[in-house]
Amino acid sequence: MRLIYAVLIITLLPLKLLAQKDSFIVEGKDTTIIIDKGTFTLKPVIVRNHMDYESLLRRIQNDTSFYKAFRNLHVVEFSSYNNINMRNKSGNIQASYYSKIRQHRENGCRSNETFEQKTTGDFLKSNGDFNYMTGEMYAAIFLTKDKICGEDNVVAGHEFSTAGKSGTEKHKEQLKMLFFNPGRKIPGIPFIGNKLDLYDENAHKLYNYTLDYDSYKGEYAYIFSIKPKDDLGFFRRDDVVVDEMTTIFDAKTMEVVSRTYSLSYRAGIYDFDVKMQVEMTHVDSLLVPETMRYKGNFSALTKKRERGEFTATLFDFKPEL
Repeated sequence: MRLIYAVLIITLLPLKLLAQKDSFIVEGKDTTIIIDKGTFTLKPVIVRNHMDYESLLRRIQNDTSFYKAFRNLHVVEFSSYNNINMRNKSGNIQASYYSKIRQHRENGCRSNETFEQKTTGDFLKSNGDFNYMTGEMYAAIFLTKDKICGEDNVVAGHEFSTAGKSGTEKHKEQLKMLFFNPGRKIPGIPFIGNKLDLYDENAHKLYNYTLDYDSYKGEYAYIFSIKPKDDLGFFRRDDVVVDEMTTIFDAKTMEVVSRTYSLSYRAGIYDFDVKMQVEMTHVDSLLVPETMRYKGNFSALTKKRERGEFTATLFDFKPEL
C-alpha cells in the first residue's frame, strides 16, 4: 500500500505544481495552462522538469534585453559590413548600398570611419542623404553621420514615443517601436495600432503561445513562439498582424540571443510584409547584435512602395577603454 501511495504522489506531482499556479488542461504530450486569462502551451520538457513557467512567461513578456543590446552599440567600438538592396516589382535590384565602417568610441563620443562605400541606382540623394525609408531606418540603428556624445546604454527612461513628432520623424519612431518592441501597441498607425499588442485578452483569441526548452548553439535556452491559430475565420484573420515570432532566451541570463519574426497587413491606404532575424553575441558582459537580416515590402498613401532587404554584419567589438 505504501508503495502504491508513493507512486501516486510521484505521478501526480507535476500536476499538483501546475494546479498551484493556475488552471491547466493536459492535451496529449503538450500541456495548456491559463495565466491571467491568457492560454499558453508548455512543451513536455517544461512540465517534466518542474520549471517555474509562470515566472518565465512574465519575464519574457516584460523583456528589455533585446532593446538593451542595441543601446549597447552606443558604448562600444565595432566594425560592420552594411548591405542594402532595393528591388523593383520584378524582383531586380534597382538601387543598392554597400559599406564597411568602423565605429570609434572615445571620451564618451562615438563616430563612424568609412573604409569603403559603393552605391548604385538612386539609393542616395544629390546631397548624400538616403533616398529610401529602408536606408534611413538602417542608418538610424547602425550608422552615425556626425559625432554623437553624451549617450549611454540605459533602457529606463528611453521609452519610444511619437509625441511631438510628425512626418518622416514620426514614421521612423513608429518603425523603431515596431522593431524593438514587437508585440506592443503603436500609437498613430490607423487600423492596426491596437492589433499589435500580442499580450492582451483579445490577442489570446488569435494566437497560440508556446514555451519550449532546448539547446541553442551549445547552450540551454528557452524558446518562446507566437503563431496565429489555424482555425481563424476570414474576419478574424484580418485582425492578425504577426505571422510568426520566435524568441530564444539564454536559460541562465534570460537575455534574448535570437529573434525571428514576420509581420504583414493590408489596410487599403497602406500595406506591409516584413521579415526580420537578429542574432546576438557578447562583448565582455554586454549583449550586442551580431547579425541582422531584414526583408520588407511596404507602401503608404504618401510614400512610394519600397521593396528592400538588408544584412548587417557586426564584428571586432571592443568596449571603450
